[in-house]
Amino acid sequence: MKWSEVCVHTTTEAVEPVSNILHESGASGVVIEDPADMQRKKTKLGEIYELNPADYPAEGVYVKAYMPMNSFLMETVDGVKKTISNLTEFGIDIGRNEVTIQEIHEEDWATAWKKYYKPVKISEKITIIPEWEDYTPVSSDEIIIEMDPGMAFGTGTHPTTVLSIQALEQYLEKGDVVADVGAGSGILSVASVLLGAEHAYAYDLDDVAVSSTKNNAILNGVENQVTSEVNDLLEGVDWEADLIVSNILAEIIVKFTDDAFRVVKPGGYFITCGIISARKEMVRDRLIESGFDIVETNKMEDWISIIAKKPE
Repeated sequence: MKWSEVCVHTTTEAVEPVSNILHESGASGVVIEDPADMQRKKTKLGEIYELNPADYPAEGVYVKAYMPMNSFLMETVDGVKKTISNLTEFGIDIGRNEVTIQEIHEEDWATAWKKYYKPVKISEKITIIPEWEDYTPVSSDEIIIEMDPGMAFGTGTHPTTVLSIQALEQYLEKGDVVADVGAGSGILSVASVLLGAEHAYAYDLDDVAVSSTKNNAILNGVENQVTSEVNDLLEGVDWEADLIVSNILAEIIVKFTDDAFRVVKPGGYFITCGIISARKEMVRDRLIESGFDIVETNKMEDWISIIAKKPE
């Protein structure tokens, strides 16, 4: 089968919404080429990638999607362009928003993207590995998370995921019940259980995300402790969580801070991530308006995590 590679030249800020737009338009896979990956190649946590600098833009980010070549392709791409352009209405900088298309054979994209995904130690305790890689733990207390990144939900090495898992390590207590809002691949739900949570409830609007979370829970042997469901944020959730974690856009986080305050127990935490620096104050202010106390703010590259606590 012949496939087309649709490449969107955009900004770091727009990576997640652009990836989602491409996925919803029928993409069978997404690769993100961010020059910051080159700078992160070697960190104190270990080597992340083996990459070729020639593949990366001088500025901005490439988001590449793979779609079958058919008579509807150009109509689909036109729709993608228009939807991405509409992101500016939410204050999202989409940068150049240049979209290019090239033909590519299935066998090329189906395997080549795996070069972007190697075992990486992302925190003091946790190492993420792709399911196809062999890996030997370097310490007896190392927690290994196997991941099948699926279609468009990432590999777990993005700064927002790293910040989220580092916060989980710090604030999650053994026996906690966790709500993972906007779960994507389910990595935060799986990490929560492996860190000692009694149960994690993973919510996402996307059926594929729900399926991906279930698959990754099985990969890690925690399928009985992770419940993955289609749900709009925390709408209709009538149980109490010890901790809520959400790695999604700031513009979405501010929409459900009241619900988060309602759902989390007194003394419980709300870990928010997916926030670019320019949106930090907006999220902080909204959390405070909802009744939370701000406990900690962390930064990795241009991404922010904010940990809030409900007063006891």
